[in-house]
Amino acid sequence: MKLLAFLSAAAIGALSGIFLPGQHTAGAVDHGQVGEAWPITEPDLLEVIRARLERAKARGSLDALNARFADRVKARVQRPVPVAGIVAAVEDRTWEYDPTVRIDHDIRDHKGNLIAAAGQQVNPLDSIPLSKKLVFINGESPAEVSWAMEQGDDFRARIIMVRGAPFDLMKMNQRRFYFDQGGSLTQKFGIERTPASVEQSGRILVVREIALRQRKGT
Repeated sequence: MKLLAFLSAAAIGALSGIFLPGQHTAGAVDHGQVGEAWPITEPDLLEVIRARLERAKARGSLDALNARFADRVKARVQRPVPVAGIVAAVEDRTWEYDPTVRIDHDIRDHKGNLIAAAGQQVNPLDSIPLSKKLVFINGESPAEVSWAMEQGDDFRARIIMVRGAPFDLMKMNQRRFYFDQGGSLTQKFGIERTPASVEQSGRILVVREIALRQRKGT
């Protein structure tokens, strides 16, 4: 990278010397070949991988490699990476989230018809209302799981985990559990503690964090 940066800087300097006013162009000079040149011998990555797989197959260890890979994938699906930074709520907190966005350029369909003009403000709730309460919990906390189950069935509440094993809870409670992969939803709504909920109120969303222990007086 340093070599590329040096060559780029040299090239820019050369162009500056050609086009800046008051500068005189220099004639091209053939300095001949300096040093010996060799062809690029870096191995192809795919060939390296293929060779390793062939060696593993020849040693009879390819099946074991595949089994270990499948086990890692299965473990990651059954217990996704926890959302970082989410802790248990110690006090109730409520705020509003406005999903309205401002369009920065005209949006047209495939026939050129205008769908939304630049500068227009669009609230997705006007077209697609949030019909279910979003419930965010730590799936490893029995108290939070129990609270989530009280928020309604699959038609009224969608339980979204930030930690734990969703398939285990699905089997245990006979309902759907989701997972906030990469913390995309909690980051969007500003949720830092669980349990939490998101509900529509008119053209905005109301976000709540609930302190279960505080409510129980412990």
